[in-house]
Amino acid sequence: MINVLSIAIMAAVLCLAPAAVLFLCRRVTILGKIGPVLLLYLAGIIIGNIGIARDALATLQEPLSSAAIPLAIPLMLFGCTLRRSYGRSQLLALVTGIAAVVVTVVAGYLLFGRHIDDGANIGGMLTGVYTGGTINLAALKAMLGVNENTYILINSYDMAVSLLYLTFLLSIGIRLFRRLLPYASDACAPEAEMTGERSFDNAETPYKGLFTRRGIRSAAFLLGLTLVVCAVSGGVAIAIPERYGLFMTVFILMLTSLGIACSFIRKVREMPYGYDIGMYFIYIFCITVASMADFREFDLAGGVWLLIYLFFVVFGSLGVQVLLARLLRIDADTTVIASVTFINSPPFVPMIAGAMKNRNVLVSGLTIGVVGYAIGNYLGFVVARLLSIIPIP
Repeated sequence: MINVLSIAIMAAVLCLAPAAVLFLCRRVTILGKIGPVLLLYLAGIIIGNIGIARDALATLQEPLSSAAIPLAIPLMLFGCTLRRSYGRSQLLALVTGIAAVVVTVVAGYLLFGRHIDDGANIGGMLTGVYTGGTINLAALKAMLGVNENTYILINSYDMAVSLLYLTFLLSIGIRLFRRLLPYASDACAPEAEMTGERSFDNAETPYKGLFTRRGIRSAAFLLGLTLVVCAVSGGVAIAIPERYGLFMTVFILMLTSLGIACSFIRKVREMPYGYDIGMYFIYIFCITVASMADFREFDLAGGVWLLIYLFFVVFGSLGVQVLLARLLRIDADTTVIASVTFINSPPFVPMIAGAMKNRNVLVSGLTIGVVGYAIGNYLGFVVARLLSIIPIP
Protein backbone atom coordinates (compact mmCIF):
# COMPACT_ATOMS: atom_id res chain seq x y z
CA MET A 1 0.00 0.00 0.00
CA ILE A 2 1.38 3.38 -1.00
CA ASN A 3 2.00 5.76 1.90
CA VAL A 4 -0.46 8.67 1.72
CA LEU A 5 2.05 10.97 3.38
CA SER A 6 4.65 10.13 0.70
CA ILE A 7 2.13 10.98 -2.02
CA ALA A 8 1.30 14.28 -0.33
CA ILE A 9 4.97 15.22 0.03
CA MET A 10 5.77 14.28 -3.56
CA ALA A 11 2.73 16.23 -4.81
CA ALA A 12 3.96 19.26 -2.88
CA VAL A 13 7.44 18.88 -4.39
CA LEU A 14 6.10 18.69 -7.95
CA CYS A 15 3.65 21.56 -7.50
CA LEU A 16 5.91 23.92 -5.53
CA ALA A 17 9.20 23.26 -7.36
CA PRO A 18 8.20 25.65 -10.19
CA ALA A 19 7.76 28.47 -7.64
CA ALA A 20 11.25 27.81 -6.26
CA VAL A 21 12.74 27.68 -9.76
CA LEU A 22 11.00 30.93 -10.75
CA PHE A 23 12.39 32.59 -7.62
CA LEU A 24 15.90 31.37 -8.43
CA CYS A 25 15.58 32.49 -12.06
CA ARG A 26 14.75 35.97 -10.81
CA ARG A 27 17.61 36.09 -8.32
CA VAL A 28 20.42 34.26 -10.17
CA THR A 29 21.32 35.77 -13.54
CA ILE A 30 22.72 32.63 -15.15
CA LEU A 31 19.63 30.60 -14.14
CA GLY A 32 17.40 33.33 -15.56
CA LYS A 33 19.17 32.98 -18.89
CA ILE A 34 18.74 29.19 -18.87
CA GLY A 35 15.04 29.63 -18.12
CA PRO A 36 12.59 27.76 -15.90
CA VAL A 37 11.45 25.21 -18.50
CA LEU A 38 14.85 23.59 -19.00
CA LEU A 39 15.66 23.79 -15.29
CA LEU A 40 12.41 22.04 -14.41
CA TYR A 41 13.11 19.36 -16.98
CA LEU A 42 16.49 18.72 -15.39
CA ALA A 43 14.93 18.67 -11.92
CA GLY A 44 12.30 16.20 -13.10
CA ILE A 45 14.93 13.87 -14.54
CA ILE A 46 16.83 13.92 -11.25
CA ILE A 47 13.67 13.23 -9.23
CA GLY A 48 12.69 10.38 -11.55
CA ASN A 49 16.05 8.67 -11.38
CA ILE A 50 17.20 9.00 -7.75
CA GLY A 51 14.73 6.33 -6.60
CA ILE A 52 13.16 8.23 -3.67
CA ALA A 53 9.40 7.67 -3.16
CA ARG A 54 9.18 5.92 -6.52
CA ASP A 55 5.71 4.49 -5.90
CA ALA A 56 4.32 7.84 -4.82
CA LEU A 57 5.84 9.51 -7.85
CA ALA A 58 4.40 6.88 -10.19
CA THR A 59 0.96 7.43 -8.66
CA LEU A 60 1.08 11.16 -9.36
CA GLN A 61 2.71 11.28 -12.80
CA GLU A 62 -0.29 10.37 -14.93
CA PRO A 63 -2.98 12.49 -13.18
CA LEU A 64 -0.76 15.57 -12.83
CA SER A 65 0.53 15.52 -16.41
CA SER A 66 -2.95 14.77 -17.78
CA ALA A 67 -4.63 17.57 -15.81
CA ALA A 68 -2.02 20.31 -16.28
CA ILE A 69 -2.37 20.74 -20.05
CA PRO A 70 -6.19 20.93 -20.29
CA LEU A 71 -6.11 23.57 -17.56
CA ALA A 72 -3.25 25.51 -19.18
CA ILE A 73 -4.54 25.69 -22.76
CA PRO A 74 -7.68 27.80 -22.14
CA LEU A 75 -5.91 30.05 -19.62
CA MET A 76 -3.17 30.82 -22.16
CA LEU A 77 -5.62 31.36 -25.00
CA PHE A 78 -7.97 33.73 -23.16
CA GLY A 79 -5.63 36.67 -23.82
CA CYS A 80 -4.82 35.82 -27.45
CA THR A 81 -5.26 38.29 -30.26
CA LEU A 82 -5.77 36.58 -33.63
CA ARG A 83 -4.08 38.01 -36.72
CA ARG A 84 -4.75 37.21 -40.33
CA SER A 85 -1.06 37.27 -41.21
CA TYR A 86 -0.54 33.98 -39.38
CA GLY A 87 -2.58 32.00 -41.94
CA ARG A 88 0.09 31.52 -44.63
CA SER A 89 2.88 30.56 -42.23
CA GLN A 90 0.63 28.17 -40.32
CA LEU A 91 -0.48 26.35 -43.48
CA LEU A 92 3.04 26.12 -44.86
CA ALA A 93 4.40 24.95 -41.50
CA LEU A 94 1.76 22.22 -41.44
CA VAL A 95 2.57 20.99 -44.94
CA THR A 96 6.35 21.22 -44.60
CA GLY A 97 6.26 19.54 -41.18
CA ILE A 98 4.32 16.55 -42.48
CA ALA A 99 6.54 16.35 -45.56
CA ALA A 100 9.67 16.47 -43.39
CA VAL A 101 8.49 13.56 -41.23
CA VAL A 102 7.50 11.39 -44.21
CA VAL A 103 10.74 12.10 -46.08
CA THR A 104 12.95 11.24 -43.11
CA VAL A 105 10.95 8.12 -42.23
CA VAL A 106 11.36 6.81 -45.79
CA ALA A 107 15.03 7.83 -45.96
CA GLY A 108 15.71 6.25 -42.56
CA TYR A 109 14.04 3.02 -43.66
CA LEU A 110 16.26 2.87 -46.74
CA LEU A 111 19.34 3.49 -44.60
CA PHE A 112 18.60 1.33 -41.55
CA GLY A 113 15.64 -0.87 -42.48
CA ARG A 114 17.69 -3.98 -43.22
CA HIS A 115 18.90 -3.97 -39.60
CA ILE A 116 15.42 -3.64 -38.05
CA ASP A 117 12.84 -6.42 -37.74
CA ASP A 118 9.42 -5.37 -39.06
CA GLY A 119 11.00 -2.11 -40.25
CA ALA A 120 8.14 -1.16 -42.61
CA ASN A 121 5.51 -1.26 -39.87
CA ILE A 122 7.84 0.56 -37.47
CA GLY A 123 8.27 3.26 -40.11
CA GLY A 124 4.49 3.59 -40.27
CA MET A 125 4.27 3.87 -36.49
CA LEU A 126 6.96 6.55 -36.42
CA THR A 127 5.06 8.48 -39.09
CA GLY A 128 1.94 8.34 -36.94
CA VAL A 129 3.56 9.32 -33.66
CA TYR A 130 5.61 12.16 -35.23
CA THR A 131 2.66 13.69 -37.03
CA GLY A 132 0.16 13.00 -34.27
CA GLY A 133 1.05 11.59 -30.87
CA THR A 134 1.16 8.57 -28.61
CA ILE A 135 -2.52 7.91 -29.25
CA ASN A 136 -1.67 7.40 -32.94
CA LEU A 137 1.27 5.15 -32.03
CA ALA A 138 -1.04 2.92 -29.99
CA ALA A 139 -3.67 2.86 -32.72
CA LEU A 140 -1.12 1.96 -35.42
CA LYS A 141 0.31 -0.81 -33.22
CA ALA A 142 -3.11 -2.44 -33.30
CA MET A 143 -3.74 -1.67 -36.98
CA LEU A 144 -0.38 -3.06 -38.13
CA GLY A 145 -0.16 -5.97 -35.70
CA VAL A 146 3.13 -4.90 -34.10
CA ASN A 147 4.08 -6.93 -31.01
CA GLU A 148 3.96 -5.51 -27.50
CA ASN A 149 7.73 -5.62 -26.88
CA THR A 150 8.45 -3.56 -29.99
CA TYR A 151 5.79 -1.04 -28.98
CA ILE A 152 7.29 -0.65 -25.49
CA LEU A 153 10.78 -0.27 -26.95
CA ILE A 154 9.61 2.44 -29.38
CA ASN A 155 7.89 4.25 -26.50
CA SER A 156 11.06 4.14 -24.39
CA TYR A 157 13.30 5.34 -27.18
CA ASP A 158 10.80 8.03 -28.15
CA MET A 159 10.87 9.45 -24.63
CA ALA A 160 14.67 9.53 -24.54
CA VAL A 161 15.15 11.05 -28.02
CA SER A 162 12.28 13.53 -27.56
CA LEU A 163 13.90 14.68 -24.33
CA LEU A 164 17.17 15.32 -26.17
CA TYR A 165 15.22 17.15 -28.87
CA LEU A 166 13.51 19.43 -26.33
CA THR A 167 16.79 20.05 -24.51
CA PHE A 168 18.38 21.11 -27.80
CA LEU A 169 15.54 23.51 -28.62
CA LEU A 170 15.41 25.04 -25.16
CA SER A 171 19.17 25.45 -24.84
CA ILE A 172 20.31 26.71 -28.26
CA GLY A 173 17.78 25.64 -30.91
CA ILE A 174 15.25 28.46 -30.60
CA ARG A 175 17.94 31.13 -30.69
CA LEU A 176 19.71 29.39 -33.58
CA PHE A 177 16.59 29.14 -35.75
CA ARG A 178 15.68 32.75 -35.05
CA ARG A 179 19.00 33.63 -36.66
CA LEU A 180 18.50 31.31 -39.64
CA LEU A 181 14.84 32.08 -40.37
CA PRO A 182 12.75 35.26 -40.62
CA TYR A 183 12.07 36.57 -37.15
CA ALA A 184 10.77 39.86 -35.81
CA SER A 185 11.74 40.41 -32.19
CA ASP A 186 8.67 42.55 -31.62
CA ALA A 187 6.39 39.70 -32.70
CA CYS A 188 6.47 38.28 -29.21
CA ALA A 189 3.32 39.13 -27.35
CA PRO A 190 2.82 42.84 -28.06
CA GLU A 191 0.36 42.89 -25.16
CA ALA A 192 3.08 41.81 -22.72
CA GLU A 193 2.09 44.35 -20.12
CA MET A 194 -1.43 42.98 -20.05
CA THR A 195 -0.53 39.31 -19.80
CA GLY A 196 2.47 39.63 -17.55
CA GLU A 197 4.92 38.14 -20.06
CA ARG A 198 8.23 39.57 -18.97
CA SER A 199 11.86 38.55 -19.17
CA PHE A 200 13.41 37.03 -16.06
CA ASP A 201 16.00 39.74 -16.30
CA ASN A 202 13.36 42.24 -15.18
CA ALA A 203 13.14 43.24 -11.55
CA GLU A 204 9.45 42.35 -11.41
CA THR A 205 8.12 38.84 -11.50
CA PRO A 206 5.10 38.12 -13.72
CA TYR A 207 3.27 36.85 -10.61
CA LYS A 208 3.67 40.03 -8.58
CA GLY A 209 0.28 41.12 -7.32
CA LEU A 210 -1.35 37.74 -7.89
CA PHE A 211 -2.19 37.37 -4.19
CA THR A 212 -3.72 40.82 -3.85
CA ARG A 213 -7.51 41.12 -3.74
CA ARG A 214 -7.63 42.04 -7.42
CA GLY A 215 -5.29 39.19 -8.38
CA ILE A 216 -7.21 36.58 -6.42
CA ARG A 217 -10.52 37.70 -7.91
CA SER A 218 -9.06 37.56 -11.41
CA ALA A 219 -7.50 34.14 -10.81
CA ALA A 220 -10.72 32.74 -9.34
CA PHE A 221 -12.77 33.96 -12.29
CA LEU A 222 -10.34 32.64 -14.91
CA LEU A 223 -9.91 29.27 -13.18
CA GLY A 224 -13.68 28.92 -12.89
CA LEU A 225 -14.10 29.71 -16.57
CA THR A 226 -11.33 27.23 -17.41
CA LEU A 227 -13.08 24.46 -15.48
CA VAL A 228 -16.28 25.18 -17.42
CA VAL A 229 -14.37 25.04 -20.72
CA CYS A 230 -12.72 21.75 -19.72
CA ALA A 231 -16.04 20.26 -18.62
CA VAL A 232 -17.81 21.22 -21.85
CA SER A 233 -14.88 20.01 -23.97
CA GLY A 234 -14.72 16.71 -22.11
CA GLY A 235 -18.47 16.24 -22.41
CA VAL A 236 -18.40 16.75 -26.17
CA ALA A 237 -15.39 14.42 -26.56
CA ILE A 238 -16.96 11.69 -24.45
CA ALA A 239 -20.11 11.87 -26.56
CA ILE A 240 -18.11 10.63 -29.57
CA PRO A 241 -18.31 6.79 -29.68
CA GLU A 242 -15.11 5.27 -28.29
CA ARG A 243 -14.67 3.03 -31.33
CA TYR A 244 -13.69 6.06 -33.42
CA GLY A 245 -10.72 6.84 -31.18
CA LEU A 246 -11.31 10.59 -31.47
CA PHE A 247 -11.46 11.59 -27.81
CA MET A 248 -8.10 13.41 -27.67
CA THR A 249 -8.59 15.07 -31.06
CA VAL A 250 -12.05 16.37 -30.17
CA PHE A 251 -11.01 17.34 -26.64
CA ILE A 252 -8.08 19.49 -27.75
CA LEU A 253 -10.10 20.95 -30.62
CA MET A 254 -12.86 21.97 -28.21
CA LEU A 255 -10.41 23.38 -25.66
CA THR A 256 -8.76 25.45 -28.37
CA SER A 257 -12.03 26.60 -29.94
CA LEU A 258 -13.66 27.59 -26.65
CA GLY A 259 -10.48 29.27 -25.42
CA ILE A 260 -10.33 31.34 -28.59
CA ALA A 261 -14.05 32.10 -28.40
CA CYS A 262 -13.64 33.43 -24.86
CA SER A 263 -10.75 35.62 -26.01
CA PHE A 264 -13.22 37.64 -28.09
CA ILE A 265 -14.91 38.74 -24.84
CA ARG A 266 -13.03 41.88 -23.93
CA LYS A 267 -13.47 41.42 -20.18
CA VAL A 268 -11.91 37.97 -20.38
CA ARG A 269 -9.13 39.01 -22.76
CA GLU A 270 -8.04 41.92 -20.60
CA MET A 271 -8.19 40.08 -17.28
CA PRO A 272 -4.66 39.81 -15.82
CA TYR A 273 -2.73 36.69 -14.80
CA GLY A 274 -4.46 34.19 -17.09
CA TYR A 275 -1.32 33.55 -19.11
CA ASP A 276 0.85 33.41 -16.00
CA ILE A 277 -1.37 30.90 -14.21
CA GLY A 278 -1.49 28.81 -17.37
CA MET A 279 2.29 28.88 -17.54
CA TYR A 280 2.50 27.66 -13.95
CA PHE A 281 0.48 24.60 -14.91
CA ILE A 282 2.90 24.11 -17.80
CA TYR A 283 5.81 24.25 -15.37
CA ILE A 284 4.16 21.51 -13.29
CA PHE A 285 3.71 19.52 -16.50
CA CYS A 286 7.41 19.98 -17.35
CA ILE A 287 8.79 18.60 -14.09
CA THR A 288 6.21 15.79 -13.97
CA VAL A 289 6.78 14.59 -17.54
CA ALA A 290 10.55 14.76 -17.13
CA SER A 291 10.28 12.60 -14.00
CA MET A 292 8.86 9.82 -16.21
CA ALA A 293 12.20 9.46 -17.98
CA ASP A 294 13.53 6.62 -15.84
CA PHE A 295 16.67 5.70 -17.76
CA ARG A 296 16.96 2.37 -15.97
CA GLU A 297 13.90 1.23 -17.92
CA PHE A 298 15.52 1.90 -21.29
CA ASP A 299 16.77 -1.30 -22.94
CA LEU A 300 19.32 0.48 -25.10
CA ALA A 301 21.01 -2.78 -26.03
CA GLY A 302 17.74 -4.26 -27.24
CA GLY A 303 17.61 -2.38 -30.50
CA VAL A 304 20.43 0.02 -31.26
CA TRP A 305 19.39 0.38 -34.90
CA LEU A 306 15.85 1.25 -33.86
CA LEU A 307 17.25 3.96 -31.59
CA ILE A 308 19.34 5.29 -34.47
CA TYR A 309 16.25 5.25 -36.70
CA LEU A 310 14.25 7.32 -34.19
CA PHE A 311 17.11 9.75 -33.69
CA PHE A 312 17.42 10.17 -37.47
CA VAL A 313 13.68 10.81 -37.89
CA VAL A 314 13.40 13.31 -35.02
CA PHE A 315 16.44 15.45 -35.79
CA GLY A 316 16.34 14.81 -39.54
CA SER A 317 12.74 16.01 -39.81
CA LEU A 318 13.66 19.13 -37.84
CA GLY A 319 16.53 19.81 -40.26
CA VAL A 320 14.36 19.24 -43.35
CA GLN A 321 11.59 21.46 -41.98
CA VAL A 322 14.01 24.29 -41.19
CA LEU A 323 15.49 24.00 -44.70
CA LEU A 324 12.02 24.18 -46.27
CA ALA A 325 11.10 27.06 -43.99
CA ARG A 326 14.16 28.99 -45.13
CA LEU A 327 13.25 28.40 -48.78
CA LEU A 328 9.60 29.38 -48.24
CA ARG A 329 10.37 32.17 -45.75
CA ILE A 330 8.30 30.75 -42.91
CA ASP A 331 9.02 32.57 -39.67
CA ALA A 332 11.19 30.92 -37.03
CA ASP A 333 8.68 30.64 -34.20
CA THR A 334 5.95 29.08 -36.35
CA THR A 335 8.48 26.58 -37.71
CA VAL A 336 9.67 25.60 -34.24
CA ILE A 337 6.17 25.31 -32.78
CA ALA A 338 5.06 23.15 -35.72
CA SER A 339 8.05 20.86 -35.29
CA VAL A 340 7.39 20.54 -31.55
CA THR A 341 3.72 19.83 -32.25
CA PHE A 342 4.64 16.95 -34.55
CA ILE A 343 7.56 15.50 -32.58
CA ASN A 344 6.26 15.98 -29.02
CA SER A 345 2.49 16.36 -29.65
CA PRO A 346 0.24 19.37 -28.88
CA PRO A 347 0.45 19.20 -25.05
CA PHE A 348 4.02 20.54 -25.34
CA VAL A 349 2.96 23.56 -27.43
CA PRO A 350 2.14 25.88 -24.51
CA MET A 351 5.44 25.01 -22.84
CA ILE A 352 7.50 25.95 -25.90
CA ALA A 353 5.37 29.03 -26.59
CA GLY A 354 6.14 30.11 -23.04
CA ALA A 355 9.85 29.41 -23.49
CA MET A 356 9.81 31.54 -26.65
CA LYS A 357 7.79 34.23 -24.84
CA ASN A 358 5.47 34.27 -27.83
CA ARG A 359 1.87 33.38 -27.05
CA ASN A 360 0.84 34.22 -30.63
CA VAL A 361 2.00 30.80 -31.84
CA LEU A 362 -0.28 28.96 -29.44
CA VAL A 363 -3.23 28.84 -31.81
CA SER A 364 -1.02 27.82 -34.73
CA GLY A 365 0.61 25.01 -32.77
CA LEU A 366 -2.61 23.61 -31.36
CA THR A 367 -4.40 23.81 -34.72
CA ILE A 368 -1.55 21.99 -36.45
CA GLY A 369 -1.59 19.43 -33.64
CA VAL A 370 -5.28 18.68 -34.08
CA VAL A 371 -4.74 18.13 -37.81
CA GLY A 372 -1.80 15.85 -36.96
CA TYR A 373 -3.92 13.77 -34.59
CA ALA A 374 -6.60 13.48 -37.25
CA ILE A 375 -4.35 12.32 -40.10
CA GLY A 376 -1.68 10.43 -38.12
CA ASN A 377 -3.36 7.03 -38.32
CA TYR A 378 -4.14 7.31 -42.02
CA LEU A 379 -0.70 8.60 -42.93
CA GLY A 380 1.08 6.01 -40.78
CA PHE A 381 -0.87 3.15 -42.35
CA VAL A 382 -0.17 4.39 -45.89
CA VAL A 383 3.56 4.85 -45.20
CA ALA A 384 3.79 1.36 -43.67
CA ARG A 385 2.24 -0.18 -46.77
CA LEU A 386 4.48 1.93 -49.02
CA LEU A 387 7.64 0.87 -47.18
CA SER A 388 6.62 -2.78 -47.33
CA ILE A 389 6.87 -2.73 -51.13
CA ILE A 390 10.09 -0.72 -51.33
CA PRO A 391 13.13 -2.97 -51.78
CA ILE A 392 15.81 -2.29 -49.16
CA PRO A 393 19.30 -1.77 -50.66
